[in-house]
Amino acid sequence: MRSDLLRRLSRAALASSSPSISFTSSCYCRSYAVSAPLVEDEAQNQSLQGTNKRSNLNTLVPICYACIIISKEGLEVSYGLNSALAARGVIIKEKSFHNLQKSELKKKGAITVEHFASVPLYVRGCTSGGGPEISKAQFGKILKQVTSHISSVSNIFVQDGVIGSSPKCDVKVRVISDNPSAMLSLSNILWETPSRAISHDSCPLTVYIASSISSSAMDFLRIGSQASNGFAAADVERSSLVICGKAFADTTAVKNALAALAAPVIFAREGLPLSARLLVSGDSVILLFAPEDTIKKCAELCKSLVSVDTGVVLSSHGTAPFFQTKDSAASNLRKKPSSVIFATADSTGVFPLMSKLSPGQAAYHFLAGYQEGKFVPAYIKGPSPIDLLELAKALFLQLIENEIPSFLINVSDSGEHITGKEFMELVESTFSGKLSDSKPNASDAKVANLKGKYKSFLSRKFHDLPEEFFF
Repeated sequence: MRSDLLRRLSRAALASSSPSISFTSSCYCRSYAVSAPLVEDEAQNQSLQGTNKRSNLNTLVPICYACIIISKEGLEVSYGLNSALAARGVIIKEKSFHNLQKSELKKKGAITVEHFASVPLYVRGCTSGGGPEISKAQFGKILKQVTSHISSVSNIFVQDGVIGSSPKCDVKVRVISDNPSAMLSLSNILWETPSRAISHDSCPLTVYIASSISSSAMDFLRIGSQASNGFAAADVERSSLVICGKAFADTTAVKNALAALAAPVIFAREGLPLSARLLVSGDSVILLFAPEDTIKKCAELCKSLVSVDTGVVLSSHGTAPFFQTKDSAASNLRKKPSSVIFATADSTGVFPLMSKLSPGQAAYHFLAGYQEGKFVPAYIKGPSPIDLLELAKALFLQLIENEIPSFLINVSDSGEHITGKEFMELVESTFSGKLSDSKPNASDAKVANLKGKYKSFLSRKFHDLPEEFFF
């Protein structure tokens, strides 16, 4: 009976296979391109270049047999899913489990792994920030070894998710892993998405997790003991992230890599990928740009944050955090911000406690990201593949078109960091219009000196600043 069922299923799979049709799609962000992978719905129409129709059919035969997976639990996966995985270099050896719930992952052996920190993150295709670069050849070699490893394990876990989840500016993600614990970790980061959503998206990201791959397989990277717990490598051009060893437990590195990969797709879809947080006060949503130090020192502020993670999509539809929040049951799409706040740290007295900014000033301070003598452009500490000046111009237009007021809060006005309670009082004052009446107390020489530092840094970092951008 088993053999009869196998024969019927294989014949049905072959009958449904049509001649190969080329399928390509691109997603462009300025001069930057993101290639689109093949999708399940059209898996049988994958382009097999350099072969005729007869050889295409013959090539598909072993894939059809590989898709027929019988166990006590029945048919585990669809032909379309297996073909889509094969297009990414992953061949199902025995079983594949698609979009399991967290409780189901735990039944398969998933456990919560203790958080690791400072796992090496290699990124290819970023224009600013982030860790060390990796070459195209190196990433290709890593990807080949990882897909080969995943194909060799008995159970493969596949999970689909989304970054941002704004109606037209989100980024679909497919995670392929050899480990249910790794999948559990990623499912706590990504928003949920319908099973078929990946099939209909032109620019999905792919994450490959090889938690049990031998460390010697990656010796060619020469990263030594610093990668004892694993490492992560991302290629923006391929829209792919590879995670080896226990690096999946370093959620900071994983989120930084995912944010870098998602940014050009979000930007191409007319959303703004911002290194900001959402602050809720009553019925108002505030877009907050602040360094990690301010967040850590303001406990009262943290209570009002939608998420302590940076990463917000700002679009015509509203705002949405990149990743799951502390209240995962709440709606992840929120209304447009009622105001934008930039936190800066200046103990010289040049900036008052609070200032109202014009859209041009807001864009200028956004590009600078000034914190006590240091500049962090666009407040981004991780890798970024997009042109930050173009991002600043887009933010400038959003502020004008939607008439969103902007404010600068100096968290070091008195030389000491303000408290979270004081910060929230300043935020609430923007709603009433009763702003702090504090005045700058620096000499003209100090003001001129800081203005000169801004101008020197920004003119060196960004050419042709719009004349509307000013201090």
